[in-house]
Amino acid sequence: MPILLIVLIAILVAQVGFWKALGAIFGAVGVLILFVLVLAATLALAGYLIFRRVQQRF
Repeated sequence: MPILLIVLIAILVAQVGFWKALGAIFGAVGVLILFVLVLAATLALAGYLIFRRVQQRF
């Protein structure tokens, strides 16, 4: 698996150049981080809303 990742990065660098490839990699990592943050915020909000509904019943 790591060899496949290295080959894909090498192909990306060969096609678009080093700095554009580095920017693309950082952009992809940034999108993943933002996705995880939005997912965590959504789960936290859902948990808070469920907690409030359960607390109102008792």
